[in-house]
Amino acid sequence: MKVLVVNCGSSSLKYQLIDSETEKALAVGLCERIGIDGRLNHTPAGGEKVVINDPLPNHEVAIQSVLAALTDANYGVIKSLDEIGAVGHRVVHGGEKFASSVVINDEVIAAIEECNDLAPLHNPANLIGINACKTIMPGVPMVAVFDTAFHQTMPKEAYLYGLPFEYYDKYKIRRYGFHGTSHSFVSKRAIDVAGLDAKNSKVIVCHLGNGASISAVKNGESVDTSMGLTPLEGLIMGTRSGDIDPAIIEFIAHKENKSIDDIMTILNKKSGVQGMSGVSSDFRDLAKAADEGNEHAKEAVAVFAYRVAKYIGAYVAAMNGVDAIAFTAGLGENDGKVRKTVCSYLGYLGITLDEEENAKRGFENIITTKDSKVKVLVIPTNEELAIARETVALV
Repeated sequence: MKVLVVNCGSSSLKYQLIDSETEKALAVGLCERIGIDGRLNHTPAGGEKVVINDPLPNHEVAIQSVLAALTDANYGVIKSLDEIGAVGHRVVHGGEKFASSVVINDEVIAAIEECNDLAPLHNPANLIGINACKTIMPGVPMVAVFDTAFHQTMPKEAYLYGLPFEYYDKYKIRRYGFHGTSHSFVSKRAIDVAGLDAKNSKVIVCHLGNGASISAVKNGESVDTSMGLTPLEGLIMGTRSGDIDPAIIEFIAHKENKSIDDIMTILNKKSGVQGMSGVSSDFRDLAKAADEGNEHAKEAVAVFAYRVAKYIGAYVAAMNGVDAIAFTAGLGENDGKVRKTVCSYLGYLGITLDEEENAKRGFENIITTKDSKVKVLVIPTNEELAIARETVALV
């Protein structure tokens, strides 16, 4: 079966067409600037990237453009839309309504809409993509795969906040966690690579990119994760502050005469390593600046690595031990210096880094020595493949 995986943003649409039998991507692409002017970047497997600068006034037109590219005589990868057996949609927030992926129907769409206030920037965009596919491909089954679903196994001691219970009761304010598709995929793969027993295993996954989160996975189930009600909580990230004293919000608002909306923009888009360094949210730029003597860039990377190590320590305590630690996502897979700095705090776990293996970039390997008591791995994430697998399993 060929599965179209769709990840819809407010003005963008990422896609992959995956052959479920070989688990290879037949084509990947990105629709940008939807509602502005529009650009489609389409790359068939083994071929050159094609850039199509046609207007994309809305997501329905974007979906039509994607399907046209997939079936194009020159750079398409299928002859007919009949070859697409199912569509898998990434949906950011499922609240407490969804603990697993589901086949999409009208009731599911309504339930996703009810979660919109938990992810006002993401869920409406995800629904636009679902409805666009529903209109254009009415006979094709579709599946919703939720970022939050994997973390629905967390116990109450992990997900409840120290707030009046009425806010959980009325509004379901609690820790949900995100990057669940990645944490699920990587934790399963880490168990295989490390040779662990899935039913008796303790794995910590460090999803480190511009958005970053850590999860504790015990016996294959998420028992804690660093992101919370929203993706703002937890680690310092590219532009997000991560954990702060909540009173800082009031303090800055009074000092700078800022509104709540202003402060949230600062915390989400102007903080993190970008705000700390004044350089960039990209760790490659920070590394270059640090090498050139920029102290703020050095500090930003050091504080980021320290926060990662603190969360790892917390999750070792939460699971009463750890068998394997997996680094994934853009930074986790490619930055050996950050991995080394994080691991420098973990000597108490009996971790010994293999410098040669750690220096490698972007592919699956174990980066600790054979006598290391805890295995540390690099596991490239593949959220699109995970979504395709979930889709095939349901349809």
